Amino acid sequence: MAPRKTPGKRAGERGKLRIGDDWNAITIIALSQSNPLKAIAELVENSIDARANRVTITRGREHGRHFLSIRDDGEGVPRDPDGRPDFRYVATHICDSIKQRLREEGAAGLQGEFGIGLLSFWTVGEELAMTSTGDDQRAYQMMMRKGDPGYAVVPKRALFAERGTEVKIAPLLDGIRTLSGEKIQWYLAAELRDRIRQSGVRISVVDKLARKQYAVEPRQYEGRLLHQLPPVRAPRGDVYVELYLNEPAEENRVALFRNGTRVLEDIALLDDFAHAPWATRYLQGHVDAPFINLTPGTRSGLIHDDAYSALREAIAPLEAKLIEVIEEQRRAEEEQASRELLRTIQRAFREALLALPAEEYDWFDIQARAQRAGSGAPGANGAAAAGESTNGAMPGAPEPELGEERQRHFFEFAGPLFSVTISPASSIVRVGESRELRALPRDRSRRRVEQDLEFLWRIAEGAGAIENPRDQAVRFVAAAEPGLTRVCVTVRQGDVVCEAEALITVTHELLPQLGTAAVETQGLPGYTFERAAGESWRSKFDAARNLIVINNGHRDFVYSGRSKGLKLRYLVRLYAKELVLRNFVGLPSDQLLERMVELSLRTEEHL
Repeated sequence: MAPRKTPGKRAGERGKLRIGDDWNAITIIALSQSNPLKAIAELVENSIDARANRVTITRGREHGRHFLSIRDDGEGVPRDPDGRPDFRYVATHICDSIKQRLREEGAAGLQGEFGIGLLSFWTVGEELAMTSTGDDQRAYQMMMRKGDPGYAVVPKRALFAERGTEVKIAPLLDGIRTLSGEKIQWYLAAELRDRIRQSGVRISVVDKLARKQYAVEPRQYEGRLLHQLPPVRAPRGDVYVELYLNEPAEENRVALFRNGTRVLEDIALLDDFAHAPWATRYLQGHVDAPFINLTPGTRSGLIHDDAYSALREAIAPLEAKLIEVIEEQRRAEEEQASRELLRTIQRAFREALLALPAEEYDWFDIQARAQRAGSGAPGANGAAAAGESTNGAMPGAPEPELGEERQRHFFEFAGPLFSVTISPASSIVRVGESRELRALPRDRSRRRVEQDLEFLWRIAEGAGAIENPRDQAVRFVAAAEPGLTRVCVTVRQGDVVCEAEALITVTHELLPQLGTAAVETQGLPGYTFERAAGESWRSKFDAARNLIVINNGHRDFVYSGRSKGLKLRYLVRLYAKELVLRNFVGLPSDQLLERMVELSLRTEEHL
């Protein structure tokens, strides 16, 4: 029988992890920072941690090499027992930050913790020269080179020893040479926003290549600052929130900060925050969680540990409140858009009704209001008539008070002649009968022009006659035979000449007598929405409130929401449908459709 094998001596061995190749580990750490702007920001943060009042970043070229330097007036590198900058400790204690030790001793406001920030110069340039002053007022310089495990510390000749520290990187990597001073300014303004505000440090970027200088000011958010938000408190500390409600736009982001330094440009990049309100693009600002843990290499990633879980749980009440605020904003935007659409639609209908026969389109007393407003008699140079009032008000609009009218005239004088239209621009006349036509001259802002006008009417095509062809309002007399007549008017004001035309159909028989409107005259109706997704109706008229109720749950309404123009045309057609049904009571369906086509055509022209 073979002897039974026993486990080896090493089967139950325990021990500690060790670095097998120190230089390989340092190389991996140095190249782990993928963003050169982040590397520059870390060097600037070193200056802020050294309590600098001023930091100057210089981009330039000397001796044929591009360089980048960061100079500050802070406390400099900590001294060794001899009073010199302790460069040896900096170079030989990678991953053992001095700031960690100082923070444990009670120092506040320090950001670094990993002891690897200086190595990030590998992603910017080839060599690093770090200069600082000792207690003997002499300057010392440490030299490090990318890919070289050695370092050197030498005295630096200088006429005057300057307080603080200078880090100079040269030559820059090929891809970094195009990194402009403006881009560095923009990045630092966002990345170090709160650190700049809290410390009061003044940072400037001198771009010698572009011959420009930039001041780094903390980024200003746009929108309305949100107050009275629920506090975000976690077991490890409070979370500072500064959020602004803005118009929805793709550039709106909520950043994630830690101790005043940006970690992520957009918190919605995290899977646990890729939802409303963070992903709605209504918010700008940042969330500062000082207790979260970062990935050491890039400083732009989070460790999903218990600290991260605490942030996620603590922020839930804030998310609910923000969703409520955004919904209120959306409702307000929809109401504002509805008001703007209503004004556009009503203006287009009023313009259309000026071009249509008043006796055929007695739209809720709109034409009658225009008649009442225009009390003067027709004349050669601007007395009132049907279709336009003497005070310039559009048909259907409320008549202004006397004081309001005087004020309006004082501030809104009509400009020079710009255009002219004929009212009505399309009409039907029985053979041998007549119709009144009127020219409506306007300036560029569509105000009525009255002064120094000359009118000349003529038959451009077809048969018929015009009485008093040099008046603003004329009478067209139809011929004895049916046909289509094109009437033109030419209006002159000094050297400005404008023309317009109207089409008149001369026929033996007119359409049957129109019915009476089913509601009392109330002016053009407004509209409101009612969601009835399971019903087939698109719109209906509420006579009691003089409103057109639109089913915003109908598939056609949903489809029209793809663009503002499509939605506007859809609402206009619903308006035309409801107004035709209410104004032409008793007409057969084919004639109602004819009227709807006519009205829609004239209205959509003015959208």
